[in-house]
Amino acid sequence: MATSTVPQPTAESPAREPAPRPADELLPRQPADAHTATVSEGTAGAQAPAASRGRTSIAGGVVEKIAGLAAREVPGVHALGGALSRTLGAVRDRVPGGRGPAARGVRVEVGQRQTAIELDVVVEYGAQIADLAREVREDVIAAVERMTGLEVIEVNVAIVDVRLPDEDPGDGEPRVQ
Repeated sequence: MATSTVPQPTAESPAREPAPRPADELLPRQPADAHTATVSEGTAGAQAPAASRGRTSIAGGVVEKIAGLAAREVPGVHALGGALSRTLGAVRDRVPGGRGPAARGVRVEVGQRQTAIELDVVVEYGAQIADLAREVREDVIAAVERMTGLEVIEVNVAIVDVRLPDEDPGDGEPRVQ
């Protein structure tokens, strides 16, 4: 029968304390949400600098709003979202807690450090569509990366409609006075 012995501390080898656990093991981890990005994970504990204590996460809705606002600022973009999306969006805008107009026509996939964005764009008649799509991509990437720190891996722009000069603006003055 084999016996095992546990080495006892001696004068040359004092008893060792267990190694301290890394700070990430002190707090339970939350599962990553498919619509939330974790852009920085800090450490816990009094010895860590204050700026690194805790974790920063960014919801997909935040990325959608940033991308939507950046795209709307490009000259030649009339609106985001198709006609049905804009019509249903007008109803949703009146519902408390509904998705606001800033994110209409925008879909995102958010990972731990990256995001992919899809935009449905209505352009003004006469706009150079290829140039407009390039400018939308550049502005959206710059805004999202600057504000969130996420890497934007792609911005897909779908031109879903062209607004003609004689079309009813929809949100302008009423036709009958």
